[in-house]
Amino acid sequence: MPAGGPDGGDGGRGGDVILVADSSDTTLSAFRERRRFLAAGGRAGEGGKRSGRDGDDLILRVPPGTVVHEGDAVLADLDRAGASIVVVRGGRGGRGNARFATPTRQAPRHGELGEPGEHRRIHLELKLIADVGLVGLPNAGKSTLLAAVTGAHPKIAAYPFTTLHPNLGVAALDSGRTLVIADVPGLIEGAHNGAGLGLEFLRHLERTRALVHVVDVAQGADAARAALRTVTDELRAFSPTLAGKPSVVALNKIDVAGTAAVTSELLAELPGAVAISAATGAGCAALLDAATALIHTVRDDAPSETAPERLVHRTYRLRPSRDALVVTREGDTYRVVRDDVERMVSRVDLDNDEAVRRMQRRLRVAGVDAALRAAGCGEGDTVRIGDAEFLFTDDESP
Repeated sequence: MPAGGPDGGDGGRGGDVILVADSSDTTLSAFRERRRFLAAGGRAGEGGKRSGRDGDDLILRVPPGTVVHEGDAVLADLDRAGASIVVVRGGRGGRGNARFATPTRQAPRHGELGEPGEHRRIHLELKLIADVGLVGLPNAGKSTLLAAVTGAHPKIAAYPFTTLHPNLGVAALDSGRTLVIADVPGLIEGAHNGAGLGLEFLRHLERTRALVHVVDVAQGADAARAALRTVTDELRAFSPTLAGKPSVVALNKIDVAGTAAVTSELLAELPGAVAISAATGAGCAALLDAATALIHTVRDDAPSETAPERLVHRTYRLRPSRDALVVTREGDTYRVVRDDVERMVSRVDLDNDEAVRRMQRRLRVAGVDAALRAAGCGEGDTVRIGDAEFLFTDDESP
């Protein structure tokens, strides 16, 4: 303000990008087409020392069970509704010229730009959360069983790999309780190495509390034994923990003619197995009761939510030390690398001579000039700090 001193207000900070687990979402399909997301920027400061408004956070909703990866690091496991993580943080707002007034510099004509927000490339992986997972070879009758006990409508056909995507259904029990059941594509030998569709969906079974091995008895006793052995071996090869989950065997398709003897033989060999017909519904209630008993066993053995010892995941990101000022040679250019120096330069209005002079003083105090000279940088050489380029001058005048 003429004869009134500095008047510029501060800028608002940028919004954060936040992932929130929401049970109303069941898939990550919303992220299939759109891959880039940007939170709102802060508003610029105004005269009268009025600060700009902060940018709104961008909240992205994902299904419970979503695991957030950055490279090989796991940033978060959003395993329950309401769990959240701030994926990237917005940059700090710039400062108006009123911030730079001092007793000796009462009319500063420069401000400070806002700090760029963070950028991050992440990978989202969904692991379905269910009480019971249905496993078995292709066409063992898993999808038919899911439809019979839950009313779900998975695709059912008489050819292998009819199921291409995991399906979830909720079975209502006579006790008033419910079971969430997951049907995943059929497993074949070598599934843990990527054969068939097994590798893509075996991870979903890691979130289940118990497994139901669906076996087709219409193929004969030897084929049923081989099928059960194949699936068990694949589970063990993928994860010993997965193979050790409580399980019950469902001997399916007992409605097919000529299966009575095979069913009796297998029931004698497999204690706890249940004979069912997913097509007619026979034995399905007994199977649900057996699965429920397994679920109760797992829940009773699980640690209490109020247990004093809780597992807390923290992510640590390596940041350069404040003293780790590095000058490297890139052809005819010298690059200065240090986190705080790059951040400071990014906030300078390079079109403002007063702001540039202030930056030069700060770089000198931070030891940048001395480090450049030690690296062989001379008058007129190009210096790059972050995205900005300068010509080096050996003038040490204030």
